[in-house]
Amino acid sequence: MTGQRWAANFEHPVALGSFRSWLRLARSSRHIEREYLPRLLAVSLSTLLTSPLRLYESVRYGRLVDRTAIHPAPIFILGHWRTGTTHLHNLLCQDRQFGYISTFQAMAPGFCLGGEHRLKSWLARKAQKDHPTREIDNMPLDLDAPQEESFALANMTPYAWLHLYTLPQQAAEIFDKYGLLHNLSAAERAEWKRAYLTLLRKATLRSGGKPLVLKDPANSGRVRVLLELFPQAKFIHICRDPYRVLPSMKGVYKVVLPKAQLQHISPQQIEALVLHFYEQLMCKYLAEKSLIPAGHLVEVKYEELEAAPLEQLRRIYDGLHLPGFAAAEPALRAYSDAVTNFQKNTYRVDDAVIDKVNRHWKFALQEWGYPRLEPLSATQAKA
Repeated sequence: MTGQRWAANFEHPVALGSFRSWLRLARSSRHIEREYLPRLLAVSLSTLLTSPLRLYESVRYGRLVDRTAIHPAPIFILGHWRTGTTHLHNLLCQDRQFGYISTFQAMAPGFCLGGEHRLKSWLARKAQKDHPTREIDNMPLDLDAPQEESFALANMTPYAWLHLYTLPQQAAEIFDKYGLLHNLSAAERAEWKRAYLTLLRKATLRSGGKPLVLKDPANSGRVRVLLELFPQAKFIHICRDPYRVLPSMKGVYKVVLPKAQLQHISPQQIEALVLHFYEQLMCKYLAEKSLIPAGHLVEVKYEELEAAPLEQLRRIYDGLHLPGFAAAEPALRAYSDAVTNFQKNTYRVDDAVIDKVNRHWKFALQEWGYPRLEPLSATQAKA
């Protein structure tokens, strides 16, 4: 194995995570392919060697974190992956009245407070050299930018849906349990809740007590649980043309799996997972959204947000009774203008995509009013 290939193993999503959590995840694997043993070793080394940093943070900041009160009305951005959740998250976080989980915190939640300066600076230089943009969507990689909490949770506990990329042969079980929170034991549920609240307390501490804007697409299937934790929470759901979502989501697996997997999985299996997870997640959201109190949910379409961002943001602020739109508008406009000419990845919506969406996601076309396409009407779509 070349030095470059060995170094690439340290790009695993949980390379800076909990050593104990990583070992528990590895033990839960039904099998690990021989070719991925160097990756298993590399992540074991990196998580072990960074353990003193997590210990220091626990001793130095543990009591302070435990005493930190999370704002009672966080804002949860819901929606399937590749529907514009990241774009909406980035937009809202331009408003300085809100806090969020940063990319650095998501990468290293165990020592994000103690490592805020020197370690973050080192990682930022390394990221700028190796990966100046996110491979999934070509957006600039900024360690201070908002990030979804799923990456942080995966670094804290084996009970995180993101581990399906590490153990893709067990993906259906992992997503059902740790994405949708189905059939968790009392101990598993308690650990998930403890990790999640610790993460949010650290983000609250970092942001000076501001209400948090949070984004994890899996939260679309956790509305009931989130309301139990935060009865005053507010929600924004964003949807996108399903014909665009399917090929774009398959592209995510092509990027993430080579960096994370310890098991083989075929393209056919990946497509089956994408189709199944979308249906599971969106159906659970539709079943639970009625639990959200009036005035605490706004639904938007990605296409409308892209066409008229300030108009849609104003609608969100008004619908959720959020103050401060006028004060935030210059920052919102500046960010929106800055990404107007952003070059998206291009995926082909071919007859196979159309057929699968029509057969598996017909409910989504009907629910959100997207026109049904028929085969032989293939188009170029940007995702």
